[in-house]
Amino acid sequence: MAENLFTSLKISSQGLGVQRQRLSAVAKNIANANTTRGENGDVYKREVVIAKANPKAPFFKELENQIGVVGTNGTHAGNLRENVFDKDTKAVTTQVVNDNSPPRKVYDPSHPDANEEGYVEMPNVNIVTEMVEMISAQRSFEANTSVISSAKNMARESLEI
Repeated sequence: MAENLFTSLKISSQGLGVQRQRLSAVAKNIANANTTRGENGDVYKREVVIAKANPKAPFFKELENQIGVVGTNGTHAGNLRENVFDKDTKAVTTQVVNDNSPPRKVYDPSHPDANEEGYVEMPNVNIVTEMVEMISAQRSFEANTSVISSAKNMARESLEI
């Protein structure tokens, strides 16, 4: 029981880290929404955080074990075992990548970065999209904090039995 409780805390804390990365990327994108030249001299490219489940995570191992047992005989009970979870396994891996969609072109012949036709290449950042990403990350962050709070309450209640 305690192992499952601490595993859920660990997974939720990893989720909090992912949402923090997403919020950081959104903040950076909004801050650079009008940056025409980045550090390398090119137009700023929107950052996106890609999160994917680790197929070697304990959840997937346990899911395969449960499905295997249930599929062989309907009378089998669940196969809960001790020490199933590796201490260092991450449930989610993240990667920050640049969005390679083309930059917006804005007509502004007075801008110092305007080309011969008077167009300026602006970052591929859409403020509305970034706000939706921010709200989504905030809601996911709140969901993970709720899981941590629930696990904490379960542990406290079990000690009072």
